[in-house]
Amino acid sequence: MNLMSVITVPGPRAYPPRVTRFNASFWQSLEEGKFTTTCCNMCGEATFPPKPICPLCWALNPSWKVLSPLGVIYSYTVVHAPPSVFAAEAPYAVGIVDLDEGLRVALSLVGAPERLAVGMRGTVVTLKYDDGPYFAFLADG
Repeated sequence: MNLMSVITVPGPRAYPPRVTRFNASFWQSLEEGKFTTTCCNMCGEATFPPKPICPLCWALNPSWKVLSPLGVIYSYTVVHAPPSVFAAEAPYAVGIVDLDEGLRVALSLVGAPERLAVGMRGTVVTLKYDDGPYFAFLADG
């Protein structure tokens, strides 16, 4: 079922996501430990973030697909001077991860920024805050 590891983070999310009728399924799945996205029922294209319209063929009404959380760091940067809402978290890393399933995803990278490297394997994890879930990438090593 590709369940993700969960990391408990005390307190609320610094910048909670805007949950809509469309993306509520994504956030609920994340709460259940599943990393999901949309997949076009016409052409089979999977995209992230989830989209109500296929960007390849413009078809409507995609289905939801559970993704494997495994991937590799494609690129990253360490933020030392963040926006004020994230000041307490600095320094922190954000990056681009190539999932094993072929999608490229932008997300936070958890762990010590000085230990990160392009090409490191790892897994997408659920960050469980007091007010709801979020997701990040935990590199192996």
